[in-house]
Amino acid sequence: MNLSDFDFNLPEGLIATRPARPRSAARLLLAEGDRISDLHVRDLVGLLGPGDRLVLNNTRVIPARLRGQRRRKTPEGEAVAKIEVTLTEPLPGGRWAALAKPLRKLKEGEEISFAGGLTARVDRIAEGQAELVFNLTGPEFDDALAVAGEMPLPPYIAALRAPDAQDRDDYQTVFARHAGAVAAPTASLHFDADLLAALRARGVAFTEVTLHVGAGTFLPVKVEDVTTHRMHAEWGEVTEGAAAEINATKAAGGRVIPVGTTALRLIESAAAGGAVKPWRGPTDIFIYPGYRFRVTDGLMTNFHLPKSTLLMLVSALMGQESIRGIYRHAVESGYRFFSYGDASLLLPGGKGET
Repeated sequence: MNLSDFDFNLPEGLIATRPARPRSAARLLLAEGDRISDLHVRDLVGLLGPGDRLVLNNTRVIPARLRGQRRRKTPEGEAVAKIEVTLTEPLPGGRWAALAKPLRKLKEGEEISFAGGLTARVDRIAEGQAELVFNLTGPEFDDALAVAGEMPLPPYIAALRAPDAQDRDDYQTVFARHAGAVAAPTASLHFDADLLAALRARGVAFTEVTLHVGAGTFLPVKVEDVTTHRMHAEWGEVTEGAAAEINATKAAGGRVIPVGTTALRLIESAAAGGAVKPWRGPTDIFIYPGYRFRVTDGLMTNFHLPKSTLLMLVSALMGQESIRGIYRHAVESGYRFFSYGDASLLLPGGKGET
């Protein structure tokens, strides 16, 4: 299974830089087996009903991108360098792993100053990242980060425009509860309060889980044989109550449909033994064609990068040929791609309206 098997041509003009407004006005490609329909996210109310359970990732994105300065004394005087930091993962002892640009301007032991009185000491530099120790912890750190930080827009959006104040709302789900993600569970960005209420009235059940999405979700696959790729680990939790809800839906013959690949990867990790069990800790599950799904009956997800692990995941769910057809249709029909783009509802069994 080669990396080139998951490539496709995407015109740059289809990369969304702003979300649809309202959120539920985004387009929705419905794939029922090999049948494709062009709808809108608001049409989920007619596609789902009693017996269906949507699994939502309630992680909260932190404003993880920081712009600061490093000062260094030299024989010629004080040298100042601008440093951009993107937090990627919390580490033991209150440290953070971070991408720093330019990393070559930093040395271990140096301090970076940010807005709002926030500073960080460079504790270690290794494997292309810096490990930082901040001067604040707990709620004080959260408050300072809210002042100094920006939402960490994905590279393909950041290359087209700078983040702004609107992204603090746009790049956050309406049910975000537990802070820790440095990337949004983007399929969930399509839901607003009205859509959630309409789905509940229709009899759709909801279960919340938590997976703190890391910056590794954007890392490219660098091996030609995709089966040798190693996934980044992300921290997640499936509570006892959440596991019981999902298992009850399966036992009753209902459909379990994760909203987003992050929720899917987490519940499949928690169902390693068959039924879903409570889970708390890291997962590095890699799902590619040949994987046998344990609890997932369908998936709501956005359109993904060429040659990405997420494209491999949806290919595992729907079949490689089917996904090629779905993505070809999406490109030809002008669907908007990636984090702020349109959505798809993938139902491999071909079950449609209830």
